[in-house]
Amino acid sequence: MTHEEQSSQHTDRHISRLTRNTIALILAGGKGSRLKQLTDWRAKPAVPFGGKFRIIDFPLSNCMNSGIRKIAVLTQYKSHSLIRHLQRGWGFLRGEFSEFVELLPAQQRLEETWYAGTADAVYQNLDIIRSYRPEYILILAGDHIYKMDYGPMVAHHVATNADMTIGCIEVSLEAAQGFGVMAVDEQGRVVEFEEKPTHPKSIPNKPDQALASMGIYVITANFLYDELIKDADKSQSSHDFGKDIIPSIIDSKRVFTYAFRDVQQGKQAYWRDVGTVDAFWEANMELVSITPPLNFYDKQWPIWTYQEQLPPAKFVFDDDDRRGMAVDSMVSGGCIISGAKIVNSLLFSNVHLHSYSLLEQTVVLPDVDVGEHCHIKKAVIDKGCIIPAHTQIGVDPAEDEKRGFYVSESGVVLVTPEMLGQDLHYAR
Repeated sequence: MTHEEQSSQHTDRHISRLTRNTIALILAGGKGSRLKQLTDWRAKPAVPFGGKFRIIDFPLSNCMNSGIRKIAVLTQYKSHSLIRHLQRGWGFLRGEFSEFVELLPAQQRLEETWYAGTADAVYQNLDIIRSYRPEYILILAGDHIYKMDYGPMVAHHVATNADMTIGCIEVSLEAAQGFGVMAVDEQGRVVEFEEKPTHPKSIPNKPDQALASMGIYVITANFLYDELIKDADKSQSSHDFGKDIIPSIIDSKRVFTYAFRDVQQGKQAYWRDVGTVDAFWEANMELVSITPPLNFYDKQWPIWTYQEQLPPAKFVFDDDDRRGMAVDSMVSGGCIISGAKIVNSLLFSNVHLHSYSLLEQTVVLPDVDVGEHCHIKKAVIDKGCIIPAHTQIGVDPAEDEKRGFYVSESGVVLVTPEMLGQDLHYAR
């Protein structure tokens, strides 16, 4: 064994020890109102993504692949479909090996209120978190799409003797208005932090870029307990990590950044906030490109999920005017493409397209039925929709709005069962 191999093996063992003593808390209680009617019946982390997954699967899979097997998911807003998904798809861990995915719903454990902010959500579960006896706590947002090994971030936290480490990315100044924006010194220590600034500060030598928080934190456990208790006693606090906790500690405590980068390619790694209808549509559309920026075919870093047992996708009819076919598209199990054509689109499971219909640049969530002679373009069709024959969507924006469909700034049309007069009355 070479010196380099020995060094790498030692590093891997060191990181493995650190991740074993880390618990991940996934904040999954958000409403996600910018996704409009997609979150009328589900929390944002439960929104389907990528043909067979839900958004929550990405931070969960990152934890699994990083060797972090103690995970708690904090839920609040319309969480039934999220809880059902976690119970069905994430119950395979072995409790006797101290591995688990536990649900921590808002239940007024310490206060007679629901979760008031991200910090309050953690504070209200302090008794449970303490019972796990972690050395380090990894706090994650449950609503972003990315693949990340958290082990090196925990190791970086320990190596810098930090009290808190913030995962960060570089974003445009315009996009930075929706993030926590930081300034750092030469050692990467945070010296300024502002949540969702109107005029974000740029990175030195990069006037069009800002350093933004990913909402990912590694925090030494005992330090976190103390800070949460202090914050809970402040009546004027909004009890949020970005608005309150971080600004209050950067002057007196060791708060460092950890840059999220693709080490092999030497550039910023893939990360998407799919918090708007446009962003959701665009991130799904990226997946059907020839070389997608997010690789679902990576055997070294699989994305885990729950999926029901379904037959393969089926394409039928081969007449000149009635051919079941898909071009530059992804089609999931259980789909039947019956004499219809799909171009540059993504279909989730159990979608049925009938003859003479055409889909272009469209994301179709599960259990949708599209009638004959339909033309749907640049749209998101929510789960369970039944599209009547001869329907046109995305062809005439004015007509779409008249029918009560949501049309985004960039022209993406969102259609839900309720907009079609179909009240499903079940969690999605």
